[in-house]
Amino acid sequence: MTDSVIVVMAKQPVVGKTKTRLCPPFSPEQAANLFEALMRDTIHLTSQVPNTQTAVAISPPESEAYFLGITPPNTLLLTVEGSDIGECLTKSFEILFQRGFKKIIAFNADGPTLPLDYLVKTLDYLDKNDVVLGPGDDGGYYLIGLKKLNRRLFQNINWSTNLVFEQTKSNVKQAGLSLAETPHWYDVDTFSDFKRLVGDLKNIPETRLPFTRQYLSQANLPGL
Repeated sequence: MTDSVIVVMAKQPVVGKTKTRLCPPFSPEQAANLFEALMRDTIHLTSQVPNTQTAVAISPPESEAYFLGITPPNTLLLTVEGSDIGECLTKSFEILFQRGFKKIIAFNADGPTLPLDYLVKTLDYLDKNDVVLGPGDDGGYYLIGLKKLNRRLFQNINWSTNLVFEQTKSNVKQAGLSLAETPHWYDVDTFSDFKRLVGDLKNIPETRLPFTRQYLSQANLPGL
């Protein structure tokens, strides 16, 4: 058994509630379907990291059957609930450390264009650092890696704002922990993010993001 795991923080898409910042110009159904494709490609990306277990933290718990149908074999599914992403992250790390993993990366569900090497480097950075953060272009972070759970890292954070990354860095410093950072990256929340995705796909090997490519080839989306 490997001692490293990457857990994708995922939610079952719901039309009218998923990726609403893409609407308009997308319809609510288009936004939800795009997110599903991005999420499936993100899970596929994590499964390509050598000697690493793939896990998915799912919400709500009753969506387990849905995730069983879209995840690769041997994917660990964790049902987590919380009042915010901080509680869900805390519970995910807690469960995985209790299962014996030594290095854990929590990764967002809508950033499948991330270079695979960033995930590999995160695991390497954890050899010499307590915390690894991947700063997002929107002021949040797209990944956090830990070797030991410190609940303080997820407290007093203004989640879903552009303050998340800096507030988390402050928590790391106050806890006396060492920190490494991976390069900035983005997830797909807005139409400008979507246009960036479409541009990036032209320079990414065609074997990557198969679900997103298939959806974009079939859907009549604005901006294509």
